[in-house]
Amino acid sequence: MANRGFMPAVLFGLSTVLIIALSFSLVISLFLSFTSFTERSVEWLITSVAFLAMFLGGAISGAKSHRRGWLAGAATAFVFSLLTFLVQYLGYDSSFTKEQYLYHGGYLLVAAFGGMIGVNLSRD
Repeated sequence: MANRGFMPAVLFGLSTVLIIALSFSLVISLFLSFTSFTERSVEWLITSVAFLAMFLGGAISGAKSHRRGWLAGAATAFVFSLLTFLVQYLGYDSSFTKEQYLYHGGYLLVAAFGGMIGVNLSRD
């Protein structure tokens, strides 16, 4: 695996995750603004889409890397978690909670699995 092929693959996967997350956040915020639903009532949907976004990001990074998809997917989730932590810590002066550590650990596993699937879907 060439090093120059690995990081662009991770960045493609990270871009996918961020585009899905930002798009879904916009849709959900509009939905919550114009209906009587609360954030608590759509919490399961938000969590499901977050895990789906991580799976797709891992699959895309695995497909782009052509090798070691689990590593490309895990790196995508790690960079996403690091970015999230930095925004939360530096921007809001708050550290991760135990629940957030569990979510991000799940993201790591799901993205690594997505990377394994993505490698097998890629064309050589």
